[in-house]
Amino acid sequence: MTAPTRGYTASKDQLAGRLRRIEGQVRGIERMVDDDRYCIDVLTQISAIQAALDKVALGLLDGHARHCMKEGAEAGRADEMAGEMMAAVGRLMKRG
Repeated sequence: MTAPTRGYTASKDQLAGRLRRIEGQVRGIERMVDDDRYCIDVLTQISAIQAALDKVALGLLDGHARHCMKEGAEAGRADEMAGEMMAAVGRLMKRG
């Protein structure tokens, strides 16, 4: 059985690389805490990780809008797909 094509399929390797770098940044923060680093330095690294995750999320949203929603519209599911994407955007925007 063939896996479905997703909006990010073409850039899957690049996406995986970004996620591995983010994972490394998170491990770096763990080491900073273990080493009793200055609070502001730790918070600065957390901010960098949040920005990196936001960039990944925006890329996924772009792929979804260009690929998945197009396929959904062709199948008569445009409103459903738009609602689904807007709900995801809403979840991404809720912080703190």
